[in-house]
Parts: sequence; C-alpha cells; structure tokens
Amino acid sequence: MKPILTPAGAAELIADGDAVGVGGFAGCMHPEALTSALEARFLAEGRPRDLTLIFCAAQGDAGERGLNRLAHEGLLKRVVGGHFGLAPKLQRLMANNQIEAYNFPQGVITHILRDTAAHRPTLTHVGLGTFADPRAEGGKVNARTTEDLIRLVTLDGREYLHYPALPIRAALVRATCADTEGNATFEQEAVALETRAICQAAKNSGGIVILQVKEIVPRGALNPRLTQIPGYYVDALVVAEPEHHEQIMGRTLYDPALSGEARAEPEALAPMPLDARKVIARRCALELLKGGAGRPLVSNLGIGIPEGVAAVAAEEGVSERLILTVESGPNGGVPLGGAAFGAAMNPDCILDSPSQFDFYIGGGLDAAVLGLAQAGAGGDINVSRFGTRLPGCGGFIDISQNAGAVIFCGTFTAGGLEVRVADGRLAVAREGAARKFVRAVEQVTFSAAYARKRGQPVLYVTERAVFRLTEDGPELTEIAPGIDLERDVLGQMEFRPRVADALREMDARLFSAGRMGLD
Repeated sequence: MKPILTPAGAAELIADGDAVGVGGFAGCMHPEALTSALEARFLAEGRPRDLTLIFCAAQGDAGERGLNRLAHEGLLKRVVGGHFGLAPKLQRLMANNQIEAYNFPQGVITHILRDTAAHRPTLTHVGLGTFADPRAEGGKVNARTTEDLIRLVTLDGREYLHYPALPIRAALVRATCADTEGNATFEQEAVALETRAICQAAKNSGGIVILQVKEIVPRGALNPRLTQIPGYYVDALVVAEPEHHEQIMGRTLYDPALSGEARAEPEALAPMPLDARKVIARRCALELLKGGAGRPLVSNLGIGIPEGVAAVAAEEGVSERLILTVESGPNGGVPLGGAAFGAAMNPDCILDSPSQFDFYIGGGLDAAVLGLAQAGAGGDINVSRFGTRLPGCGGFIDISQNAGAVIFCGTFTAGGLEVRVADGRLAVAREGAARKFVRAVEQVTFSAAYARKRGQPVLYVTERAVFRLTEDGPELTEIAPGIDLERDVLGQMEFRPRVADALREMDARLFSAGRMGLD
C-alpha cells in the first residue's frame, strides 16, 4: 500500500537543489494541491531552495495559481520550460535576471523526458534556424543564463540539435483516481499530457513520483486498460480538495464532454461576435477548407486568435470537414480557448503529448493555424519574446517547422486597434499603436529561410490584408473591401512588401453578419 500524505507532508519530500518536474497544460491537469503546499512550506520555512523547475507548458490562471506559486526567488534557481504565458510571476523572475531560464520547444521537452527515461540522446531538427539554435541564442532567456545546453551536431551530412537530458528528482503530477497501490487512471481529465513520461524520467533518474488524485479506491477496482500510470512508478499519493483538482482551472470542476465521457450539443459553443478576430478566423477556416482532397484536413490550432477557427467551423456546421488537434493531445471535436486551451469539446481521441508531437514533427499535419505577433521583412515570425514579456515558444516551433502548410494570423496592428465590420466591408476606426509588420523581429520563433528551404507554403492572415511567403519575403495578395492600400496597409508597415500584380479583394462574406455559408 502506498503512503497517503497530506499536501504539506508531500511538500516535505522535496529537498534543496532538487530538479522538480511538474505536469499540466494551461488550466488543465495541474497538481495545484502539491504546488500550493510547496509554496506554503517555502514561505513558512524558507525551504526548499535552489530548485530546478522542469515543465512543458505554462500552467496557471495568469494570476496566483499554477506555476505562479513557485515563482519565488530562492525557491527556484533554474527553469527549463516550453511556455510561460500563464505564469507572469515566472516571467518577472526571468526578466529581472533572478533565476536562470531556458526556453525549449515544447514538443522537444516532451521527447527529452521520454528520452531521459530511456537513457538515450535527443537529436532533432526542431529549432534549427530559430532562437533555440546555438548559433543564435541556444534557448537561453536572460543574461544570467550562461551554460550552453543545446549543441549543433552533423550526422550523415545533415544538421541536428542535440538537447540535454533532464533528470528529475521529484515528479509532481496528477490523475483522476488511484488504487491503494498507486495504479492511476485519467478518465475525468481533459488531457493526458506528458504525465507518464515525467514519471518515467523521475523513476529512471533515481527520483520520486508524488501523485495527486481525486479519490483512492481498493486494489482491483480499476480497469487495467484505462490505467495510465502503473503503481510501481508512484511513491506517494495525495487526495486533493475539489478546488485544487478542477478539470479546467478556475472554470470547470468537471464536464464529461471534455473528457470524452459524454457529448455536448454543438450549440453549447456560442458564435463569436463579428469583429476583427472573427474575420481572421473565418479567412483561416476558408483557407483550410480549400484542401483535403475529399478527406478531412488534419490541422493544429494555436492559442489566441487561431482558437476562433474552431468556433467558426462549429457555427458554420463544417467541423466534420476538419480534424482539429491540439498539442496537449485532443484530436477531433472543438478545441477550446482561454484558460481551457488544451482541452476540446467532444474529442474523438485524447493522446499523450509525446505521441501527438511524434505525429506533428514527422510531418503528419496538413496545416497549422498559429499566432502572428511580429512578422519581419523576410517573413520570420516572433511569438516568444517582446522586451520583458517572455511568453515563450510553446509548441509553436515543433508545429510550424513541420506542418504541410502554415497560416499565421493576427490583427494587423496591436494596442488599441478598433475596426468596424459591416455589410461586407471593413473600416479602421482607430489604428493600433504598435506595428506588427517590422523590419526585423525581436526573436526568431519561425524561420522563413527554413520554410523556403522546405518548400513550405506560408500565409499571413490579418483582418485587412493577406500575404504569402515568397523568395523575397511576404507578398501582399489580398486586401479587405473598404481598406485603403497606402494608408491602412503599406503605411502601417516598417517595410514595403511586394504587392501582387493581381491584388484581390478579400471575400465580402468574411465581413457580413450571419453565417458565411461554408457548408
């Protein structure tokens, strides 16, 4: 029988200098009882100290919960993570040079964990030409971070990046239910993530696994085909209070439609209001529906504006023509946004993240719809760093480098942009203060040169203009009805792109109320 501890008792198992692996994705599957207890111990005792925090995706509510609980100088020495967007307190520590910090591609981290467990090297092309490449920044986030962890290697005449192993001394993870021997199931979780890989990396590194669950049942009560974590991986169990085991942090205690135990009616997802975000999501959906060759197109949707593609597809009744996936593991259904990003309503299948990224990195995606925060004159994209804002790359590099085609989407400018959308036309009521199309991006999260080398089709979609990547950089191919080319497009860019000889107007249906008729 495994020890059943209080959260405070579990926190006592973490020692100074430990490498701690924490599972979770955005608001999904984070072991809140464990991280809150670890924070409470540090605030009360000043221990443990100098931890290395290892995780794949930002976990939290952009406020106090999730990984924000561990963002204390002294508690942390080093962070290795894929995305920090929902952990602003961690971002502040990194921006102020109070901790060492590395940003690796999220999918690569899932594979590093798996490879650490198997004691094999992680060699991949993912990250070449981006800030993860040691010829650029090598994934280092700030001036305090000086150790080179990523190496460039050549094998059979081809370049790869060698990423380091990540031995874990303590794994903090969660499941839905465990028996008294620690065998655990995920049946009420919206995702599966890299939970098993974290546990394996810890056990094969001589570490411990602490598992947070909703309930403990007698041995033999679980269906072995549903059991995701074998009991011999687990060293201690903690039963969490309901508020520390929400299915979606701060939003949903439990919804069976997110875990595949029931199906919700399509009407459960409200249509988006007709604004710039909807226009962009519609144009991306229109692009996706051009492909498929008689079969559903397999696509990935990123966080932010790309999330709207799922809502548009549901409203238009064309969800069945797209297989929408999320790097956290859901395949099919309607991916959700905000704090629920990573979950999907009515998923057909929920894979673990390493397996999902195997498919992505191997070129299995027909297309990806990802965010556009900064676009450079050569076509590079930055979504990972903006001054002291350090959201990180997440799965953006893994996905964008390997999808059959990629669509970057976002508003044309940022910071106070207001537009009017009506009667098939668009008007700029107030221009955004920040330009997104800049001479050079602050950090290269997507390399246009790498895409050109692959022959990858790349589109840049905004509410007022559409560009495609050429050998000379982005070329303007479409402009919204009602928009002035010089004033509203070219005049709001730091570089002057090539304008297509056959410049077209964007489809007027994008700017009209009601359904577009994509069905």
